[in-house]
Amino acid sequence: MRILVVEDDDRVARGLLTALRHAGYDVHRAATAADALAAPPADVVLLDLGLPDLDGLDVLRELRRRPGTAVIAVTARGEERERVLGLRAGADDYVVKPFGTAELLARIEAVLRRTRTARAAGDRGDRLTLGALTLDPATREALVDGTPVPLTRKEFDLLALLVHRAGTVVSRDLIVDQVWQAHWEAPSRTLDTHIAALRGKLGDAVRIETVRGVGYRVAAHS
Repeated sequence: MRILVVEDDDRVARGLLTALRHAGYDVHRAATAADALAAPPADVVLLDLGLPDLDGLDVLRELRRRPGTAVIAVTARGEERERVLGLRAGADDYVVKPFGTAELLARIEAVLRRTRTARAAGDRGDRLTLGALTLDPATREALVDGTPVPLTRKEFDLLALLVHRAGTVVSRDLIVDQVWQAHWEAPSRTLDTHIAALRGKLGDAVRIETVRGVGYRVAAHS
């Protein structure tokens, strides 16, 4: 597995490269946004959001357009608002500095597991269809009446979970466990923000119902 470390601090970058190579990963480094965007494809990108030449969120949005690449934001921006912005921009996970090597490796493994699961589902042709909505795990594409709907990675995972269980209530705890892998304590507001974003993008094509005190349910089409 190839990991790209995007980090302008030489000391931090050296520590990450050493730890990741020791764990058996093929690791490369980019010190600027320009280098990161010009680098060959990677399975996972560890992206510092405080880059010298371009805002990290803009880099994240650009990387998000590359199929098969997972992005973990690695940053000193630890406020809840910053986490929400990073996740809404498409980060698969969000790690706040300082962090432990064991924690980072666990998060990388979790992201890779989710990626492999999505690819396996795509290889089997396991598309999800609900009314006018079609979800394709192979391309991570959402279509409404054949028209693409742009979703972040987390939005896609959240919608796929709800659609897969259409007609049943999915608890907030299960959503956090399945979509965020419980590697950080997802604030209640973060989940609600993702639900609101999905409702805005999908309109009347999919009805996401709030079950107060429990979770969410996608209405099953007859």
